Amino acid sequence: MAAITLTVNGRSHTVDVDPATPLLYVLGDDLQLSGPKFGCGLGQCGACTVIAGGRAIRSCVTEVGSMAGASITTLEGLGTLERPHPIQKAFIDEQAMQCGFCLSGVMLTAKVALDRNPRATDAQLQQALSTVLCRCGAHTRMMKAIKRYQKEGVRA
Repeated sequence: MAAITLTVNGRSHTVDVDPATPLLYVLGDDLQLSGPKFGCGLGQCGACTVIAGGRAIRSCVTEVGSMAGASITTLEGLGTLERPHPIQKAFIDEQAMQCGFCLSGVMLTAKVALDRNPRATDAQLQQALSTVLCRCGAHTRMMKAIKRYQKEGVRA
């Protein structure tokens, strides 16, 4: 066990855990966050995605010890119910979700892709999202929401 300090959604947290513990477990079990989900446990589906260091990372295969001192953003950290982040607002406006299981992967991966390249083409966005799995069939609406976010100006 070790005391590890993380900044999650702008707040500092110190947790006493085995440094090899998956970040996902610390986010859910210790910090009570429900945005990142356990999907495959192998880093292949994207349900556990968070943003750290300007990258979309898979928290189920990231050891918490490797994130000491890092600033991490989960789906909850983008916005609030009263003031959703523009990408969250676009998803709401386009009714672009069904079960919500893949939302961390889709939204956070799209946000990072557009932060890096605000003029990304449809093909580039589809490539960025190609490693996020979704089973509910809302892909068309999700792409509409992402394009809406892109068109209305990538910000925040």
